Amino acid sequence: MAEFLESAARYLQEFHTGSVVFRLVLAMVLGGILGMERGRKKRPAGFRTYMTVCVGSALVMCTSQYMVGAFDTGDPARLGAQVISGIGFLGAGTIIVTGRSQVKGLTTAACLWASACIGLAAGIGFYAGAIVCTALIYFGMTVMHRMESSLLSKARVMDFFAEFAAMQDVGRFIQMLREQGITVSDLQMNRKNRTKDDLVGVVFTVKISRPIPHDKLIETFSSFDGLKFIEEIQ
Repeated sequence: MAEFLESAARYLQEFHTGSVVFRLVLAMVLGGILGMERGRKKRPAGFRTYMTVCVGSALVMCTSQYMVGAFDTGDPARLGAQVISGIGFLGAGTIIVTGRSQVKGLTTAACLWASACIGLAAGIGFYAGAIVCTALIYFGMTVMHRMESSLLSKARVMDFFAEFAAMQDVGRFIQMLREQGITVSDLQMNRKNRTKDDLVGVVFTVKISRPIPHDKLIETFSSFDGLKFIEEIQ
């Protein structure tokens, strides 16, 4: 059994049609694993995007290795370097800044970049690195995501977006928070945040002295008469 595994490892490290097929299929599987996790969360880039990026990156490295062997010239890392920098345009397309000052898509962009790196590793035959990296990223996006959400729910500093019926209500709301020992900072209020119903949109940061469940805090804020809408900015 050990001899068979050693022989298979040597076979897959060599550059021929069989190993190229294996590298591309492995890249497709690894990219698909990350893509399924993103697709399950309804992110802009999902299963097909990740799979395509990973397979394409693997093909780039296979092409580089082929060119070096066929023409006995060139740098096998040159095309791979272009993939690392070129994937930026695709990642940038997934990042958006909402009207409520929320930045979304950073994790998706980072995972697309990582998917390209995994494809490069698989394409050059660095199978262990590609597989381990996929496992670690998947672990980070699932288990660590739940841990992050738990920690954020106990945070003492939070950002909120709120809509008020009138400008005067903003001042009264801030005064109410201060009376309850809640510090308000980084208040942003301008015409761009005015809604179609002529409500006043405000983005602000609050700091509390002791941990309070965020849903309870939002419930307390919602009891204010002039407040029409409020949500936490993650």
